[in-house]
Amino acid sequence: MLNAWHLPVAPFVKPQQDSVLITLWLAGDDLPERVTLRHEYDNEETSLRMTRVQRGVPAGVTAWCGRIDLSRGLSRRRYSFKLLWPTRQRWFTPQGLAAFPPASLEQFAIDLPDTGPEWVADQVFYQIFPDRFARSRTRRPEQDAVYHHHAAGQDIVRRDWDEPLTAEAGGSTFYGGDLDGITEKLPYLQKLGVTALWLNPVFTAPSVHKYDTADYRHVDPQFGGDAALQRLRDHTRQRGMRMILDGVFNHTGDSHPWFDRHRQSDRGACHHTDSPWRDWYLFSDTGHAHDWLGYASLPKLDYRSSGLVEEVYGGEDSIVRHWLKAPWSMDGWRLDVVHMLGEEGGAKNNLHHVAQMRRAAREVNPQAFVLGEHFGDARAWLQADAEDAAMNYRGFTIPLWGFLANTDISYDPQQIDARTCVAWMDQYRAGLSHQQQLRMFNQLDSHDTARFKTILGKDVARLPLAVVWLFSWPGVPCIYYGDEVGLDGNNDPFCRKPFPWRAEQQDRALLALYQRMAALRKRSPALRRGGCQVLYAEGDVVVFVRLLQREAVLVAINRGEAQRVTLPWSPFTAERTWACVEGQGEIAEQQMTLPALSATVWRSR
Repeated sequence: MLNAWHLPVAPFVKPQQDSVLITLWLAGDDLPERVTLRHEYDNEETSLRMTRVQRGVPAGVTAWCGRIDLSRGLSRRRYSFKLLWPTRQRWFTPQGLAAFPPASLEQFAIDLPDTGPEWVADQVFYQIFPDRFARSRTRRPEQDAVYHHHAAGQDIVRRDWDEPLTAEAGGSTFYGGDLDGITEKLPYLQKLGVTALWLNPVFTAPSVHKYDTADYRHVDPQFGGDAALQRLRDHTRQRGMRMILDGVFNHTGDSHPWFDRHRQSDRGACHHTDSPWRDWYLFSDTGHAHDWLGYASLPKLDYRSSGLVEEVYGGEDSIVRHWLKAPWSMDGWRLDVVHMLGEEGGAKNNLHHVAQMRRAAREVNPQAFVLGEHFGDARAWLQADAEDAAMNYRGFTIPLWGFLANTDISYDPQQIDARTCVAWMDQYRAGLSHQQQLRMFNQLDSHDTARFKTILGKDVARLPLAVVWLFSWPGVPCIYYGDEVGLDGNNDPFCRKPFPWRAEQQDRALLALYQRMAALRKRSPALRRGGCQVLYAEGDVVVFVRLLQREAVLVAINRGEAQRVTLPWSPFTAERTWACVEGQGEIAEQQMTLPALSATVWRSR
C-alpha cells in the first residue's frame, strides 16, 4: 500500500529567490526507489531527479524534494511526480496516483510570479441587484418617473417595497432600490463580513435588470445617476471595500443610440445603412440585426469592427478603461455572457477579444479583477489567462446542488453521493493553478437562478451545510443579496424580490451563521489561501481539510442521519489538537461523531 501527499502551498512549496523547492510526502510498504519531478519549461517537458530527505516530516513519512528554476520559463509552473521501481512506474497528480503520465493540464500548477489580482482571495463578495436591495431615504421624486418600456410594450410598473412580486411585467417592474440605498446599508454589509461588492448593471437602460444597455458611460437616473455611483464608490473606499461593475459587452439594448430601433435620432444602425455604427452590429441581407438568443431587444455586437473595439476596450478612454480610472477607480469587471462575445454574430475570435479586455483593464490598474460569467466549463479561458477567474457554477454550485438538493442547473433530477460530488469538484479545479482556484467565484445561487433555499424544497434544513461549504471551499465566497436572511424565490423574476429589511421578516439564526463564517474566514489564512484535500467522501458525508503552513481547518458535511466516521490516516490531521469553531460534531484521533444534518468546522494551529 502506497500513499502520497502534496498540496501546492507551504510547506510543500517554498519559493527561494530564483527557484522553488517542491516536496512530496510518501508513506507505505511499497516505497519507490527513485522519484523525478516532471515540469515544463516553455511548454517543454523536463525531468528533475528528486532527493530523499527524512528531516522535518511527520513520523512514518518520507519526503522527496526537487527544485524548479524560476529564472526562466512561463510563470505558470506545471509539475507532477514520477515514482520509479526497478520494473514499473506510477505518477502522482492532483487527482491521485495513476499508471500513466498526466496530460499537461492535469498536473499541479502554481503561478510564480502570480500576475493576477492578489487581493481577490481575501474577499467576501456580495452581489446586489440594485433595484431590489435598498431604497434610499434621500431618493428624489424624479427617480420615480414613469416611461414607456418598448421591449415590453407597456409603461414601467412602480411598486411599494412590501408589495408582493408577481410574474407580470417582470423586466418592467421597479421597486425603487438605488445606489444611495446601498451606501446607507454599508454598515450592515460590513457587520455581515462583506468586503467587496459586485453590482448587477447600473448603466442607463430601460429594464429593471439593465442588461439592455442604452448608455455605457452614464449611470441610470433611477439609480441616482453618476453622482450616486461616485458617492457609493467614495464610501466603499473609505471603508476599505472593493467594488466591481457588470460589463455587458456581448450585446446592447435596442434603445442604445448606436442601434436606435425606436427612432430617437436619425443616425442609429437599425434604420440607417450609412450609420457610423452600422458595422458594430451584424445585419442580414434583408436588414435584420443578429440578436442574442432570439431576444430582438438585445442586438449582438460584432467585434470585426475596429471602431467598436476602440470604443469598448481598445481606446485610451474606452468603456473598459473609463470606469477603472479616477474618479471612479473601480476594482474590476464581471463580464456578462463573455463566452459568447465575438465576431460575425457569434463567438469567433472570442478568446482574443476577452484577453484584450483583460489587458486593457490591467493597463489602467495592474490589480484589476476580470471575472467571466460561465455556466459551462470556463477552463479554456482561465488556462489561456483571458480571465482572472470565473463564476464557479460548474466547479462548485452545480455539484453542490446535486449533493444537497438533488437537482442540476436545468432543475432536472440529479441524485449524487459524496464520492461523486467531490470527484466532480476536484476534477474541475485540477485544471487550474492554485492561485486561480483561490479566485474562483463561489455562489449558492444568483440573479440567474432560483434561490438555493427554494431549490432545497423539503430539504431546507440542509441550507446551513451549504453556507459552511461556501465559506470553506477554495475560492471566493459571494453572497447573493438576501440569502443571508433567508430570502427565497423561484426563477426570474421571483429570485429578485426586494430585500426584507424588517427584523421579523428575517432568519436571524441564518444571518448569525453567515456572520460567524465570514469572521472565521477573515482570521484563517488556510481558508483564504490554503490547499485543499478531501479526506473522506462516502454516502452522505464529505470531510476535507484546508492547509497552509502550520494551520489546518477541518470541515465535515453530513447531509444524512447521525453517524460515526473513521478517517483514513493522514499526516495532514495526525497528532493535531482540534478546536471546534462551528457546529456540534466531535473528533477524537481518527474518529468523528457527526450529528444529523450537520456541518462542523475544527481548527488547529
